[in-house]
Amino acid sequence: MGLIIDKNTCVLCGGCVASCPNGALEITDEIILDEEKCILCGACADSCPVGAISIEKEKKEAQEAGGGIWIAVQQSEGKPLPVALELLGKGRELADTLGCRLTAICPGKSSSFARELIEAGADAVLFLLSDRIGDTDDNAYAHALVPLIRERRPEIVLFGATILGRSAAPAIAAKLGTGLTADCTALSIEPDSRLLAQTRPALGGNLMATIVCPDSRPQMATVRPGIFPCPEPDPARTGTVETILPEGLPKGLITILSQENKSDASGIADADILLVAGRGIGSSKNLKKVFRLAELMKAEVGVSRPLIDMGWAEYPHQVGQTGATVAPKLLISLGVSGAIQHLAGIGGAQTVVAVNTDADAPIMRHADYVVKMDCVEFVEQLTELLQAK
Repeated sequence: MGLIIDKNTCVLCGGCVASCPNGALEITDEIILDEEKCILCGACADSCPVGAISIEKEKKEAQEAGGGIWIAVQQSEGKPLPVALELLGKGRELADTLGCRLTAICPGKSSSFARELIEAGADAVLFLLSDRIGDTDDNAYAHALVPLIRERRPEIVLFGATILGRSAAPAIAAKLGTGLTADCTALSIEPDSRLLAQTRPALGGNLMATIVCPDSRPQMATVRPGIFPCPEPDPARTGTVETILPEGLPKGLITILSQENKSDASGIADADILLVAGRGIGSSKNLKKVFRLAELMKAEVGVSRPLIDMGWAEYPHQVGQTGATVAPKLLISLGVSGAIQHLAGIGGAQTVVAVNTDADAPIMRHADYVVKMDCVEFVEQLTELLQAK
């Protein structure tokens, strides 16, 4: 890999010299490159008006892979996290497209839930049992997975975008010398190339980017909880179970002594019915009416980011790209405009009802049912109906 200068094409205009941030280029009677200063940033190539400068990149052939798709299962208190089951459901779909096996790889202290993972779609379950692997120990988690990935060569490895997953997955990718796409909201397979198309919000959530990793294996991604629905358990499924005792794991640097929830909003990611209030709710007083309606409906309450910024609700209630990703059976959107950052967090909802006075709001195009009316009036009328029962 290096900088290529076509001196026959170069017109000695000096544009590349001015653009170089490290002073690696100089013009005398010809253009001169100081290779020790050049960092291959490409600024000079971009600025050259005649295309005389280019960067030659080392070509790599895709590494062989034959181990199918792996889902990294994070466990807590001896049980798999819900996001692991969500990923197994999606992984089953991807594995069927590729015609390969789906493996649940489970670093941690418990091996009591193999049957649950097989019923969720796994063909094989691989437990890496060690007391060193805790719910928050990303270092031991990474050291346990890397040797197995190198040995068995999966094509794809998926992680939940939990605190542990977001920390361990980049470390694993760096050790393996492969790519990683974070916080994906959609995954699909390009059948001809067997590439994993990984879609995520980009540029502050203003557009969706689809990323592929053609030159390295495994293809890796983290996926936010709630993006995909949990699969229905299939008791007829069968699979293999293997247990490995990893050795030489490093001692964790951090020990969690205790944990507690600071908000009653911890259930919004798992709610079957979710009311989500936006700026159109008008005031914190009206937001209290939404909480009252939620009590009657046995629902949870989420909010869009502006309500957090205005101090009307606590952050754990936030739904969207920078808040919680949710997948309720029913989501009622109340006065939410539906910016792309918000829509990225509700893609897993089975049924969306949008209540808004603006028929052109983005949320209206995303909804299954639309109610064009003032959302506060909607809340009050529905509350009256339920109280009258």
